[in-house]
Amino acid sequence: MEKYVNLSIQVVPVNVSDSYSIVDKAIEVIQSKNIKYEVGPFSTSVEGPYSELMDLIEEMKTASFEAGADELLLNIQIHAKKDTDVTFESKVQKFRD
Repeated sequence: MEKYVNLSIQVVPVNVSDSYSIVDKAIEVIQSKNIKYEVGPFSTSVEGPYSELMDLIEEMKTASFEAGADELLLNIQIHAKKDTDVTFESKVQKFRD
């Protein structure tokens, strides 16, 4: 089975007056999936199989263009491990107890 990774994505519409509505459409794509996610003030973090998250990025890009963007910056960070899953809990649980 494919290992889980953490991915952070920031969708930045370029040269638009209402960037929030475009970003909201990208986040709606994430919300429509059965994956763990956390929306943050600068980016959204997701957790799942690498290939599924790559497909998710493509869907977010398409939704953003369909929502009115002509140009986007997609800032992406990926944390992967060779032999184990990467989970939100393993990174932040000690700060939430």
